[in-house]
Amino acid sequence: MMKTINCDEAKALDMVLYLSLLGHEPQRVRHPAYWFCSPFRQEKTASFKVDRIKNLWYDHGTGKGGDLINFGITYYNCTVSQLLQKLTTQVNDFSFHQHQNKAILPAEKSFLSEAENSTDSRILILKTRPIQQPDLIRYAAERYISLAVCGRYCKEVDFQLYGRKNTAIGFPNNAGGYELRNAHFKGSSSPKDISFIDEGATSLTVFEGFFNYLSLLEINASKTLPLTNFLVLNSLAFLERAKPLMDKHAQVFLYLDNDNSGIKATQQLVVNDNKKYKDLSAVYDGLKDLNEWLKRQPPRLKKGLGVRRSF
Repeated sequence: MMKTINCDEAKALDMVLYLSLLGHEPQRVRHPAYWFCSPFRQEKTASFKVDRIKNLWYDHGTGKGGDLINFGITYYNCTVSQLLQKLTTQVNDFSFHQHQNKAILPAEKSFLSEAENSTDSRILILKTRPIQQPDLIRYAAERYISLAVCGRYCKEVDFQLYGRKNTAIGFPNNAGGYELRNAHFKGSSSPKDISFIDEGATSLTVFEGFFNYLSLLEINASKTLPLTNFLVLNSLAFLERAKPLMDKHAQVFLYLDNDNSGIKATQQLVVNDNKKYKDLSAVYDGLKDLNEWLKRQPPRLKKGLGVRRSF
């Protein structure tokens, strides 16, 4: 069993290379300043700066900054403990397996070795095809998502990162990028964006992550729920940018995560317009999200008992 890295080790991981692992490349460099389009929102002018020597970031769009831990808990909407576990998996899968240490090395070492080769250090999509790899089908099944549902809305995606080929389930966004997931990896290819599924409806259902969207499709296999359009934010950081799209709908159903950020965002939307915005997180009260609820249901009941009554 791998040892979970601690906070000091996490803070020492190179921010520039870690952002590359997530699919974010610097738009301009004037050492020690590396400028990125913010990972927290869509923008055309890079306003997110990383000081490569200090290994600190600052987002001019929000006035917030800090170290990699401050970044990670905001980016993933998670606790410090959850972030450390995630970093441990990422570092072991995509850094220490590399012979030339071209991944998430301590900042001072990676700068000295110039490991940020632009070809190797970004997620490069190689090929997409229908989902067929047994490991990916098994991973989806472990999250109670059938191949019929997953295969309809996702692709099997080959991508390269740090010179190594990987394969993941890819969920497309509106800008042509992919949210990438397998049992050992969670990341995004550039450009990162929201995913809007237009079903021609006047109402909208909103999720943070695409596995929650797929979960509702599984739950509604009998098609008893009202027809809505769907919006997958792919990051809660896109909430404000997606607000005009949400406001165009007569009613908006919210399935945001049951963590501090998700609860706060839901409350703000409902308080501002409780006639339009409906919080449906009570369905998975006490759990992180809708997919966690689905995974806990007995196979004979997982098709939606109780959820239909929430609409």
